[in-house]
Amino acid sequence: MLKGLGGLGDMAKMMKAAQDIQTRMAELQDSLGAMNVVGESGAGLVTATCTAKGELKALDINPNIFDPTQKEVVEDLIVAAIKDAQKKAADRSQEEMKRLYESLGLPADMKLPF
Repeated sequence: MLKGLGGLGDMAKMMKAAQDIQTRMAELQDSLGAMNVVGESGAGLVTATCTAKGELKALDINPNIFDPTQKEVVEDLIVAAIKDAQKKAADRSQEEMKRLYESLGLPADMKLPF
C-alpha cells in the first residue's frame, strides 16, 4: 500500500533523530551554564571563575598585589585571568559537545546548525 513512497519511513526516523539531537543540545547548553571553570594568572594571585559558557561569575584577587605603583600590572593580571578562564570554558564546552556527538554516533568534529 505504501509502495512507491520511497524512504518516507527513513525520513521520519531522520526527523525524530534531529529532534532528539536538538533536545540533547538544549540540555547540554543548560548544563554548560551550571559548570564552572577557573582561570588564573600571576601564579594564582588573580583567579577568575566562569561558567563553561564563558560567563564571568567571580573574580578573586590576592590583596598582596595591591601596590599603588603596580596598578597596570594588577590590571594585566586581571585581564589574563579572565582570558584564561574563558579559554578553559571554551575548551570544556568543546569537550562536552564532542562527548554528546560521540554518544549520538556522530563524528566528534561535526558542526550542526542548531
